[in-house]
Amino acid sequence: MTKYIRYQTASGVSYGTLEGDTVHQIQGGLFDGHAATGATHKLSDVKLLYPCEPGKILAVGLNYRSHLGTRPAPAHPEMFYKPVSALQNPQDPIVIPRDATDVHSEGEMVVVVGKRLRHASETEAGDAVFGVTCGNDVSERAWQNGDKKDLQWWRAKGSDTFAPLGPAIVSGVDYGNLLLQTRMNGETIQKQYTSDLIFDIAAVLSWISGWVTLLPGDLVYTGTPGNTRRMSPGDVIEVELDHAGVLRNPVS
Repeated sequence: MTKYIRYQTASGVSYGTLEGDTVHQIQGGLFDGHAATGATHKLSDVKLLYPCEPGKILAVGLNYRSHLGTRPAPAHPEMFYKPVSALQNPQDPIVIPRDATDVHSEGEMVVVVGKRLRHASETEAGDAVFGVTCGNDVSERAWQNGDKKDLQWWRAKGSDTFAPLGPAIVSGVDYGNLLLQTRMNGETIQKQYTSDLIFDIAAVLSWISGWVTLLPGDLVYTGTPGNTRRMSPGDVIEVELDHAGVLRNPVS
């Protein structure tokens, strides 16, 4: 198991691996044969950033039966886009945008693609996973589903700060059996294992690659379980995924 982070110090932005509370700086990007530099930092001395810089972000809707309610299970992964400008760092705020009235958190496992995928089989897609991390698919329900909903989810799912990500990408674990939890102000409001996904990682990546080429660094938010809850300024949201850590963001 390896944990990868992206972080900032006084000397700039770097990638590193995380062992306990020690950051080991690496040279190069995550997907191009990086190597350790020998430099280390205490975790408390760096600012964690979202752990990679994707070319695009896709997300799955309705991928846990516990989130379906009375809706039927989809026949295939139902995809949508989130813009990269929606990404937010660990610890930095989720900002309730102007005119928003019903903004919810959605804790999710996020897949980081490690290889180019085009018309990939599920086996090929599974082998292309670089790792997973925590994500929050923040959603404005009125813009998404309300009486005056938008034609597209461009702002309901894509407003600035609506894609918190991190703290670490973990590789080399069983991605199909991780506990995912979301807490609001310390109260657990979502809790489910990734084994309960309707469409697992390999199925989702394979499906996407039939139309949209996936490239190293691309992200796929894999869906949220159970019920979600409206957030208000002053709340603190934590998304925890086994081995990847806790993604914590205040709401403002």
